[in-house]
Amino acid sequence: MSGLGWSFMNVFCLVVIDREYDAGGSIHLYVGCVRHRVTTVAPPGDGLQIRPVERADLLAVHRIEQSAFPQPWPFTAFEQYLDQPGFLVAEDGAVVGYVVADSVPNHGRPLGHIKDIAVRENRRGEGIGATLLERALGVLATQGVASVKLEVRESNTRARSLYRRYGFVHRRTVPRYYSDGEDALVLVRDQ
Repeated sequence: MSGLGWSFMNVFCLVVIDREYDAGGSIHLYVGCVRHRVTTVAPPGDGLQIRPVERADLLAVHRIEQSAFPQPWPFTAFEQYLDQPGFLVAEDGAVVGYVVADSVPNHGRPLGHIKDIAVRENRRGEGIGATLLERALGVLATQGVASVKLEVRESNTRARSLYRRYGFVHRRTVPRYYSDGEDALVLVRDQ
């Protein structure tokens, strides 16, 4: 028996290959894949850890949300995504950022949705948002999504630049999407 293992976007996969000879000398190969969730760690020396959210993280997540957005989600909104594999936090001794992503059925193939992503103000510009986005896209890929969408304020040039780097393109504009009257840009990335 032999095996090969690898980790990709918070999922560890171990492929096990076993062979068996029958009475006629024919070889039968058996291949199996065992998926297991693991915590992923950024490169050595960074100290940043990306992991699935836990209930104990929600207060820190909500505080980041309140400081990052003029229209923050209520605390209860985060509670409903606790079991989603795409709800991840970045931690460096404390929670410094998060992403909420899920998938929904869409004409026979799931559509991914980056619902919310934010990083503590004093930690922006360190690549934490990019790391969270990358990991969330990986989680969505394991769910077989064909495309991923998100909404972003038209004025949020920093976030739009990040999304462009990850292959998101502007598909349409939703006028007055936000309560202050600002338009939302709907960006989509094909997986």
